Amino acid sequence: MNAMVSMTPGSSVLEGDPSAALLRTISEVLDIRNVFPRVSEIVKSVVPHDALELVFNDRDGRATLEATSTDDLPGYAACTGSDDEPFCILSDIRWGRRRNAIGDSSDAIDALLEAGYRSALSVRRVAQSQAMRLVFFSKRADAYSANDVPPAQHVADYVALAVAHEQLAAAERDRTEARTRSERVEARVRTLAEKGEALPHGRMIGRSPAWQRVVTRALRVAPTDATVFLQGESGTGKEVVARFVYQASPRKDGPFIAINCAALPEQLLESELFGYERGAFTGANQAKAGQIELAAKGVLFLDEVSEMSLVAQAKFLRFLQEREFQRLGGTRTQKANVRVIAASNCNLRQAVEQGKFREDLFYRLQVFDIQLPALRERISDVPLLAEHFLAEFGKMLGHRSTQLTDEARDALVAHNWPGNIRELRNVLESAAILSDDGVIERRHLSLQATPDTPAAPSTDLGTIERHTIENVLRETDWNKSKTARRLGLTRTQLYVRLRRYGLEQARAM
Repeated sequence: MNAMVSMTPGSSVLEGDPSAALLRTISEVLDIRNVFPRVSEIVKSVVPHDALELVFNDRDGRATLEATSTDDLPGYAACTGSDDEPFCILSDIRWGRRRNAIGDSSDAIDALLEAGYRSALSVRRVAQSQAMRLVFFSKRADAYSANDVPPAQHVADYVALAVAHEQLAAAERDRTEARTRSERVEARVRTLAEKGEALPHGRMIGRSPAWQRVVTRALRVAPTDATVFLQGESGTGKEVVARFVYQASPRKDGPFIAINCAALPEQLLESELFGYERGAFTGANQAKAGQIELAAKGVLFLDEVSEMSLVAQAKFLRFLQEREFQRLGGTRTQKANVRVIAASNCNLRQAVEQGKFREDLFYRLQVFDIQLPALRERISDVPLLAEHFLAEFGKMLGHRSTQLTDEARDALVAHNWPGNIRELRNVLESAAILSDDGVIERRHLSLQATPDTPAAPSTDLGTIERHTIENVLRETDWNKSKTARRLGLTRTQLYVRLRRYGLEQARAM
């Protein structure tokens, strides 16, 4: 007999009746690896063997599932035959060296020979777009012939069908679990976004497309443990978003520890982050845990992380890489299970180029970034934010309700808001105090002219547009909503033009 035989498989059925036992065995479990030795015992009467191996490969050739019937069979060493051969017979395993038919090197063949195996029969099938090989090994040389191929293929069909069902069931379970997790998170996020009871430092308020993109990304990353980096101007609500991610995450029952890196000098920042041992420096009369320790099983929020010194950056980088740290003046290495959310109002990449921020730390922090829009980029959210703040101030000042006049609301929407949400809140708090009857008028708003207000174009077209707007304003008695409708503009488009031409505070003459 030739050392290796390959031929097109014929059709056959299992002799006797081991098929019922085989089906019963592989249908009672969700993972065929748990019963693979039993599968081997059942089919020995059909295709005698001393060991049985199963290997599934994905399209890239990576093994996705492996099973062996005995521990003395070298793992994933016996995928005999090339990918395009339906079966392969090795009457002498040593011939595998010539065809490189076993594993990737002669080491696999030597391991099989050392274990006492002398011949093999491999059959190939496809299940769920994956290539499967079922390999029968014998400790007798020349144990297999072409007559053994059909029953071996039939056994392989049973196994392939069982594994395909397993994979479909597992995929469906994964999809169901993913849907359940997603629905649970979305329900919680809706509660947080709409009610905001769990967000004492602010609510995720806004319906503008720019803000909805923030909410969507926060939703995506919240259920994970990924490090999050928030980029946005001062006053855009970075801590609000950080707390939103925290509250919508599995760590919501743990602590939320916030540190403003810009508010602490270098030495104090390090001691706050890592803690210190007694005697670490003058005045350290007793040991103190750092914020990293206190944030264990929760979230550590680092605001204005760009202000961290290079020395502190190096130490914090080590913590991010190893989740280990030492207190100042200490020698004991400690671990902390902490999720990090960092924020900055400056361009960190530019800081890296200027040598002010470590590049390796930059990439560690920017695993998942969220860009927060300036308030002027989500101007349609101003009325919603104003309503929320006024409700808060009304309770604080004892007013039953604090409201804006149309004129005051228009002025808020027309403003450029260089200080973003923080400026809006301050302006409204001051106005709420100044208003006598809970009604805020334009005169109560302390809105400063901003240097970046767009200049009016000097063209004849700009002059015509300005006069047209002024005329319609007079005709509508300076009602900006009516003016926008008459001009065929949205309110936002009108407010942009009012700022451009210096008409945002215009009055009837």
